[in-house]
Amino acid sequence: MDDEGHQLGVMVTREALRLATERGLDLVEVAPMASPVVCRIMDYGRFRYEQDKREREARKKQHVTEVKELVLRPNIDEHDLLILARKAEHFLRDGDRLKLTMRFRGREIVHADLARKVFSRLVQILAAVGQVESDGRLEGRTLIMTMGPRPEVLHALRQESKAAAPSGAQE
Repeated sequence: MDDEGHQLGVMVTREALRLATERGLDLVEVAPMASPVVCRIMDYGRFRYEQDKREREARKKQHVTEVKELVLRPNIDEHDLLILARKAEHFLRDGDRLKLTMRFRGREIVHADLARKVFSRLVQILAAVGQVESDGRLEGRTLIMTMGPRPEVLHALRQESKAAAPSGAQE
C-alpha cells in the first residue's frame, strides 16, 4: 500500500524500498504474519507523532479513581461526624473510593459495637451517593470499611465530563 491508501499489489522488497525512498518515506511492515507480508509506504515519524498525540488526548479525558482515607474514632461527636460525612460525600461525588478507618486506643476496642454503630450512621448519611464495598473488618486496633460511589453518581459524573469536553476544546 502506498501513502495515499492505494494498493500497489505484490512486489519485491527492493522495489518497495526504492518506491519509498523516491517519495522520501519509510517502508513499514503492517502485517508480518500474513502471506505475503503486508507493508505500507508512510512517514513513520509522523505516524508515531499522531499516535502519541491520540494517546495523550485519551489520557487527558480519563478519570483516575483514587482511594481517599478518612480516619475517625469510636467516640466521635455527631457534629464532627456530619463534617466528616460532608467531606466523604465530596470524595464520592468526584468518583473516588473511600476507605474509612476507625482507630481504637486503649480499652476502646472492647466497644467495637459502638464503632459499628458510628459506621452504620455514616452509611445512612452517605446512602444517596455511596455504597458499602466491604463491611467493617477488624485488623489489629483498627476497623476498616470501604465505600464506593453509586452507579448513578458515576453515570452523572461521566455525563458532566462529556458535556464539559466540547466547550473545553473550543477555547
